[in-house]
Amino acid sequence: MVVAEVLTGIALVQSSVKFIKENISTARDIGQIASQIDDLFAGEKQVQQARAKKSGGGLGDQFGVDTVAKEIIDARLAAEQLAEVANMVDMRFGHGTWAGIIAERAKRIQEQREIVAAAKKKKIQEAQEFEENMKQVLIAGCVLGTIIGFLILFIMMVL
Repeated sequence: MVVAEVLTGIALVQSSVKFIKENISTARDIGQIASQIDDLFAGEKQVQQARAKKSGGGLGDQFGVDTVAKEIIDARLAAEQLAEVANMVDMRFGHGTWAGIIAERAKRIQEQREIVAAAKKKKIQEAQEFEENMKQVLIAGCVLGTIIGFLILFIMMVL
């Protein structure tokens, strides 16, 4: 299963690089190849995730020389092709364009992580507040029940 994921990732990288190579000279702005750059990053991420993934398959599948070699070679091919696209983008749109893309991507990923973390924190806080409110309602109910019980007991003793 890991090999299939690597093939998907490396195939996505290769098809993205092929498209970018064919169209970079006619692209008027980076937006015309942006979706392929996204696919390039997605494919590279799949290759890295498949390489890092250690579950699934038998020990022979995980640690076999051919599997390990393929994972390493695919990761290096993806990195090489990423560097090639970086060079093409910088040559076409000016030095520093690729660095700007990488910086903006990293910034957006970090912002998304912060949003997810804030939402998770808010959800936990709301759950704690709900739990605290339920405790207070339960305590108030017990106190009220005790008072009513004493009143009923007092009324029965007086009569």
